[in-house]
Amino acid sequence: MAAAALLFNSDDKVLLVEPTYKDYWELPGGAVEHDESPFEAASREIGEELALEKRLGRLLVVDWVPPRQDRSEGLMLVFDGGVLSDAEIARISLPEGELRSCAFCSPDDASSRLSALLARRLEAAWRARSTGLVAYLENGYSIQHSGAPT
Repeated sequence: MAAAALLFNSDDKVLLVEPTYKDYWELPGGAVEHDESPFEAASREIGEELALEKRLGRLLVVDWVPPRQDRSEGLMLVFDGGVLSDAEIARISLPEGELRSCAFCSPDDASSRLSALLARRLEAAWRARSTGLVAYLENGYSIQHSGAPT
């Protein structure tokens, strides 16, 4: 299980991080540790990855990810981290060796930097943030009442 957060600047651009060990960008977040809730994990990861203490808001997305050859199935939860102040943005410090960079991105720019799965998840989270609903996804796809991915 893993958890992440949507963090925005005052221009409503979302913060993405560029891991040193992947060829695509991600939302700030990571794996949930033993005896840790997803909410706590997302908050901890914001501290570890960005050097920020941030009280997260509501749950935006639950995404079930099917098993792959190299890992078991999992759940990804995305929380609303709200808008970062200019002072918070100025304090961002990335862990050397783990994250190469970070950037605030528009929806189109974000989609071009993310994997297809993460782009679908981000789009659903962005929509959930504006509608006040929680999105349930399977492999990044919204599931309708028929159970078929859309």
